[in-house]
Amino acid sequence: MSGVRPLVLVHGLWDTPHVFRRLQQYLEPRPGEIMAPHLPHRLGSTPLLTLAQDLDDAIQARFGPEQPIDLLGFSMGAIISRSWIQLLGGHQRTRCFLSLGSPQHGTLVAQPWPRALLAGVADMKIGSALLRQLNRDVSTLGSLDCMSFYCPWDLMVIPSWTGVLPIGPKQALPVWNHRQLIQSPRALQPVAEHLLKWAERWV
Repeated sequence: MSGVRPLVLVHGLWDTPHVFRRLQQYLEPRPGEIMAPHLPHRLGSTPLLTLAQDLDDAIQARFGPEQPIDLLGFSMGAIISRSWIQLLGGHQRTRCFLSLGSPQHGTLVAQPWPRALLAGVADMKIGSALLRQLNRDVSTLGSLDCMSFYCPWDLMVIPSWTGVLPIGPKQALPVWNHRQLIQSPRALQPVAEHLLKWAERWV
């Protein structure tokens, strides 16, 4: 298909698509369509694979079964996105995947929460069944351009080294906390520049 691929933005825990408002302002030069679906997570009780299926439904409804896309996930949203890519066939249509401040190898913040109460949060535990499955075979990520941005002082993703994908380049952003990753110009500028370069490269 011709033209710039759509960009799909996937929000995280306790967020809505509104969290991307500032980033979308930085992406205004991008000519392709941008979609930020609402994925209700019920305060973290919905399993992430269920949310990945919801993401698939939203992408199929908006773009049909074949339109290639670029994908950015913020925080928990990047694990939802990665689950869709690796477990639900999303790799077949995704060209670029950006993980922003996401506990790709788990976070200590999730450790105390029982799965029976908060299944989605428990999926982000270090060593969770979902993360073991995703990290066991990352071959489907190898066909994508992957990039990880993270905050070295992130108190939601602990330890900070867990906040990057197992493949692709990674870059620390000069911000002081998790929220600034999606609010501060010091984070939004380099993230937007990266997404715009991807769009230009793959037209």
